Amino acid sequence: MALKPVEWVAGTASTLTRLFAFCFLRWIPGHHFPPMIFTSLIVYLATVFTQSDALGHRPLTLKEAFPQLLGHDERDEAEQEEDDGHEPVLYKDEKNVLKTLLFGVPNWREPELSYLTIAVNILMAFLTADLIFRGPLLHPAKDLRFSRVGFVGETSAKVLFREPNADQLPLYAYLKAAHEPRWTSVEKVYFLSDDTDYTHPLTFDGLVPDTTYTYSLSNDLSGTFTTAPAPYSPHAGSITFLTSSCIKANFPYRLFSNSLALHGFDHLPKVLRSLPSPASFMLFLGDFIYVDVPMRLSSSLRHYRSEYRRVYASPSWSLPGISSLPWLHTLDDHEIANDWSAGNDTDPFPAASDPFIHYHVSVNPPIPASLPDHSNTTYFQFTNGPASFFMLDTRRYRTDPEPADSVLSITKPLYGSSSSPANPPTNPTNHTMLGAQQLSALLSFLAAPPAPNVHFMIVASSVPFTKNWRFGTSDTWGGYPSERAVVLNAMHRAEAELGVRIVVLSGDRHEFAAIRFPPPILNLNTTVAHGTSSAKKKDSGVVYDRTPASGPHEFSVGPLSMFYLPFRTFKQVDGEDVNIKYLPDGNSKVGAVEIRNLGGEGQGDQRSMLRYTLWVDGEVKWEYVLTSPAPGFKGRSLRGRIGAGLWS
Repeated sequence: MALKPVEWVAGTASTLTRLFAFCFLRWIPGHHFPPMIFTSLIVYLATVFTQSDALGHRPLTLKEAFPQLLGHDERDEAEQEEDDGHEPVLYKDEKNVLKTLLFGVPNWREPELSYLTIAVNILMAFLTADLIFRGPLLHPAKDLRFSRVGFVGETSAKVLFREPNADQLPLYAYLKAAHEPRWTSVEKVYFLSDDTDYTHPLTFDGLVPDTTYTYSLSNDLSGTFTTAPAPYSPHAGSITFLTSSCIKANFPYRLFSNSLALHGFDHLPKVLRSLPSPASFMLFLGDFIYVDVPMRLSSSLRHYRSEYRRVYASPSWSLPGISSLPWLHTLDDHEIANDWSAGNDTDPFPAASDPFIHYHVSVNPPIPASLPDHSNTTYFQFTNGPASFFMLDTRRYRTDPEPADSVLSITKPLYGSSSSPANPPTNPTNHTMLGAQQLSALLSFLAAPPAPNVHFMIVASSVPFTKNWRFGTSDTWGGYPSERAVVLNAMHRAEAELGVRIVVLSGDRHEFAAIRFPPPILNLNTTVAHGTSSAKKKDSGVVYDRTPASGPHEFSVGPLSMFYLPFRTFKQVDGEDVNIKYLPDGNSKVGAVEIRNLGGEGQGDQRSMLRYTLWVDGEVKWEYVLTSPAPGFKGRSLRGRIGAGLWS
């Protein structure tokens, strides 16, 4: 069926409007789509209503097109019949269906179908505008009142609340343990101001470990939390927590949904109910807001704050179990700008940092003890039960990635070799993700012997540590190979000398992948002479231990409630980053991590177990079990074999 030039223009513009709108509303809410949707619609409408003669007839009025609904007069009907008497009716059905309904080309001899197909295109543009503007316009959330639990330690807990109503001041905070009948007044807040967007962090001290408490505020906000167990106590041998990243309200788009609803949260109650023990916290690894998705409406401080308020105003927080779950946060790019690497002084970073400090950092875990107590330090360190944690800030201190033509080898120098110093050097380039002070703090964390009951060291990174993602690699640790080599060497050394297992938890990619980083075997001749079959030589001469589960592991998961990529972006490129599992699909992914010391159950040197369970759209898709230390652990020997965990 040949199309006239005007029909081809109208059909192409109509098809693009529908295709772009579908991609924007259901696939990925990228900022490129709205301009293309609105432009295509304008071209389509201009063509349809200015070139109507080429489409078979003058465009009828709505009254003429829908006489049964809007009425008609006999003269118009007579003119219509007279005109129609000269028109052929061959292939009428095919033309109506294909040209009018599918391709959007009006045929004014069929006015009902023509107006219907025009309405579909206008509706697509309307839904696009609805996704962009309904939340910001209808929900500024200026009057938002809420409270949430942040970091909970053994003897202290942090709670954030927001109260914009001055009539509620002074505000009293009360606390009681679950088994106690009486409340204790713990704080009185006299003043709240716009300086902190009317937020205030409460710190409850002097608490009893492994005890459930209820807090109550005089403005009728309340909540519960359970303190961490004391070291070496019966419950200190296990911990369960969740991890994920990336949330965006009302995506995939639903017309009749609350514009602030976080659809991925619908699955969390099921995940929480399934856990072997109550979750201690959610380790949320960045992109709590998407200030530039689908479109950046402003870069002002006021707008950044409103984005945080809208997330906390979501009705999804009221779902069972979510409101009482402590959340710990790292910073990532969409809380500032996509792929941010311009430092902490360049706009819009100062405006973006302000609400992150007030809403998240203020109730996050403590900063490393070796650092001065600066309020703007945004990386954290804590221990809970059988695991110690270091939460990185991969945005505030980073520079631009290393250029491809000046990247140093990511496998040399190897620690322990005759040509390298005993301790890994600091980052030898001017390109950094962490900054000198944070890198030093991380290396100190990896070098310090943990408590005797701690057998897992968790490094939380908002971006993947692996370089296996072949899309946007420069925004991950793959863009900073020199600094990555320093950190990876420190991880291998920690596993070899301290007898702990290093696990990296990351987000950002909107996909899931599990990766291990096998340690290099330095003396190839000795390995071959002993007939070891677990070594594989690369062209570079670097040989990696191929023992199952050897080396540090990474579990990268996201989004909690956002889009996923339908095309594959992950590929193993060498023996340094070994792919274990890759599962890209799903709008809601969350990892449940259970760490349990084995005690008398352990075999040999296996003293602790980590079980990682991946939930995708409310269903278990994959599980992995890792032991620590591995059976090959010799202690204080970099040349000892590392690894040999269990997985399923």
